[in-house]
Amino acid sequence: MWLRRSIQAVVVVSALAVASVLALGASVQPLSEHPFWQPPGPRVIAHRGGRGLWPENTLLAFRNAHALGVDVLEMDLRQTADAQIVVLHDETVDRTTDGVGPVAALTFAELQRLDAGYRWTADGGGTFPFRGRGAGVPALREVFAALPDARMNLEIKGRGPAMAAPLCALIRAHGMATRVAVAAFDQDAMDAFRAACPQVATAATRDEAVRFARLSAAFLGALFASRAQVLQIPERMGQYQVLTPRFASDSRRLNLKLEIWTVNEPEDMKRLLALPVDGIVTDYPDRLLAILARR
Repeated sequence: MWLRRSIQAVVVVSALAVASVLALGASVQPLSEHPFWQPPGPRVIAHRGGRGLWPENTLLAFRNAHALGVDVLEMDLRQTADAQIVVLHDETVDRTTDGVGPVAALTFAELQRLDAGYRWTADGGGTFPFRGRGAGVPALREVFAALPDARMNLEIKGRGPAMAAPLCALIRAHGMATRVAVAAFDQDAMDAFRAACPQVATAATRDEAVRFARLSAAFLGALFASRAQVLQIPERMGQYQVLTPRFASDSRRLNLKLEIWTVNEPEDMKRLLALPVDGIVTDYPDRLLAILARR
């Protein structure tokens, strides 16, 4: 038994060594710079518009964050029962509005009647300062129309290709092709979007990010190939340290942008900026702006 395990270990190590040597001559060419990342970072990315400061994924939050001076507005996309693309994170409206039910079972007209500031509180439920102040669930087209000069990170929620074509059409109709980057956890959703809108910047999916992390850990980061231009990752996932110096250096070698989520403590922000990273996703963009002396 021990002999078989020893032989297997030698085979694995030898295979990795051979692959590492081959990688020196067969590495993927670095990505060219996409206009979305001009000028370069580090970028302040307001998570759901800055959900620690305002009701998440609302026009109120996006306008305030943009006025504050953030570089990118991050938001989540879902489709309604009548196929409208709206900005909302959860599968249901229960957590963030005064309504109940799945987003996919409600029409846009029904969503418009909800108060998306109803449940926001900064003091554990002592006060609800945004109730009744007109913070609704916006359609993506409304966000584009209201903030045409903003940069936005759009995350497709859910699975499958249904949103790809209508999202691409909206981006093109509003002239936002160089002002947005699109993310998705689901590979099918991302593959469909990249096929529909190849000129728009995209983030690595969960599967692609995991593949990059495994290659990097095995000293094979140079072999990673994807149509993504950015890795959007947490620094840690449970006990696993996702972001390592090798991970960062491998991403730079391929000109893959590196953005870390969700970082809210100033000391963590300072440490990541020293690594360096290309962007930090935060619920409190005012803290990061203050560190960068850009508020």
